[in-house]
Amino acid sequence: MKTIGFFSLIGMLSHVMFIYITWLVIQSVNFDQFFHTNKVVEARLLIIFITIAIGTAVSRFVLDIIQWSQDLIYLF
Repeated sequence: MKTIGFFSLIGMLSHVMFIYITWLVIQSVNFDQFFHTNKVVEARLLIIFITIAIGTAVSRFVLDIIQWSQDLIYLF
């Protein structure tokens, strides 16, 4: 049971870390030309949703690679 808890903790920390890294990267992109001037709240929400989607996808990819590499011992 401790193993499941450990992997859950690693998964949550991984998601938060990659969402934060994605947020830092997205802040360097100039999105002003894509949004109307009076739609600031909608633009910020879209950027937050894009950040969460990309960060979660990257985290899931990394966690899958780790899990698959641990499962390789069952192949031989």
